[in-house]
Amino acid sequence: MNVVPLALGIALLAATVIDIVWTTLWIEGGAGPLTSRLMVGTWDTLRRVGGRNAGLLSLSGVLLFVLSLTVWIVLLWIGWTLVFASAENALVDTLDRGPVSWSDRLYFTGYTIFTLGIGDFAPRTGRWQFVTILATGNGLLFVTLSVTYALNVLEAVTQKRAFASTVSAFGTHGEEIVRTSWTGEEFQGLEVPLDSVTTQLATLTENHKAYPILHYFHSARPDRSPIVEIVALDEALTLIRFGVPSDHRPNKLTVRNARTSVEHYLETLHEGFVEPADSQPPPPDLRTLREAGIPTVSNGEFETALDELETRRRILYGLVESDARDWPSRGTD
Repeated sequence: MNVVPLALGIALLAATVIDIVWTTLWIEGGAGPLTSRLMVGTWDTLRRVGGRNAGLLSLSGVLLFVLSLTVWIVLLWIGWTLVFASAENALVDTLDRGPVSWSDRLYFTGYTIFTLGIGDFAPRTGRWQFVTILATGNGLLFVTLSVTYALNVLEAVTQKRAFASTVSAFGTHGEEIVRTSWTGEEFQGLEVPLDSVTTQLATLTENHKAYPILHYFHSARPDRSPIVEIVALDEALTLIRFGVPSDHRPNKLTVRNARTSVEHYLETLHEGFVEPADSQPPPPDLRTLREAGIPTVSNGEFETALDELETRRRILYGLVESDARDWPSRGTD
């Protein structure tokens, strides 16, 4: 028995199985080591090649998904081929066509892990029969986890787009959302939509933890981008919480829950994908609120509040930049 291909094959199989299970089953663990490097490298390459080309970047999610599955298949295939190549007498040609070649081992391993059961090659009796059972079980595990993972990711992408559509219906930037919800005397009817958006955002946050590839499903349209809409929502909440006097604000608990949901989302993405920007984004404009007749605090008081929110807003800015977007403001209407 040749120890070198056996050791290399076992190492490849162990690394691949760990990466598959880590990526598909470990909700809090993010993507596996191989998959996470593949995702970051592919996204960076697309950014360098296409810049801010929305059409090209919109292919990133599908491309990464296909690449991840392909890498898993190739590594499993190579790993098991090396295992069966570690012994000259591991396989028998049932048609008696001569010595078993490397291409024969590759062929046998392929139909074994994909459970085709063709049968023109067979394992020697004894331990190689047991190894073949392990290879078939490994293939079944891969297929089952991959199909389940694919369906769950597609559902999460749909929920992600639905969230963006819901928020974009309120307005394209923070000032517009606040003005839209002002009736002339109070913020009427804001609590129910905010509660709904908060629930959707909590689901989106959990989906990002479970399926890190979700971060790379880029929408060609800004109004279908959850990142852009989360920034617009947070700017609106900042204006309401710190730019409007307390006696004119909507339900305090509703606003707090919404801001907390945004914080949890930022924490999730900051852990694996996003670094704070080097500078703060443009500040919200209180003048547009005053023009709509909405009571506001003084400019100085609002600027002090923004200074205390510097880290949060820089993370938001970094999030926008990582998604190749512009900061949603009146200038981007």
